Amino acid sequence: MGIEIERKFLVRSDGWKALVTQRAALRQGYLSTNAKATVRVRTKDDAQAVVTIKGAAVGLVRAEYEYAIPIEDGREMLAMAAPHVIEKVRHLVPIGDLIWEVDVFGGKHAGLVLAEVELHAADQPVPLPDWVGAEVSQDDRYANASLSRSDGVPDEMLV
Repeated sequence: MGIEIERKFLVRSDGWKALVTQRAALRQGYLSTNAKATVRVRTKDDAQAVVTIKGAAVGLVRAEYEYAIPIEDGREMLAMAAPHVIEKVRHLVPIGDLIWEVDVFGGKHAGLVLAEVELHAADQPVPLPDWVGAEVSQDDRYANASLSRSDGVPDEMLV
């Protein structure tokens, strides 16, 4: 079983922009979401596609399985997921031994910028860059699956 351990934060300034090493345009749609599992399809730069199955979170930890699929299949699955599709540009920002993923959302979520960092252990210390704002790891409103079902950004962004 694969696992994912991640923390998620609002971004409060542009200090991360000068540190970006890579970026990619992502479109992701949700084929199924329930209390036990989420099934997502994602395309990257409209050239690669994956299907991801995520289990329910227990704290910061959850099961995660991801499989590459042909891009044509990914496009068709995104069409099946409509209207539960989000668009964002992911920026990779290395800081120390961690790689931060800064997602700048577009479309109906324009204005939302989130930073995620994947960890090796739930209790791993994470030095926070000064451009990181409030932690929203446990706030379901900022989960991508929840965002895909909303018509905009959460009403009260906690920067």
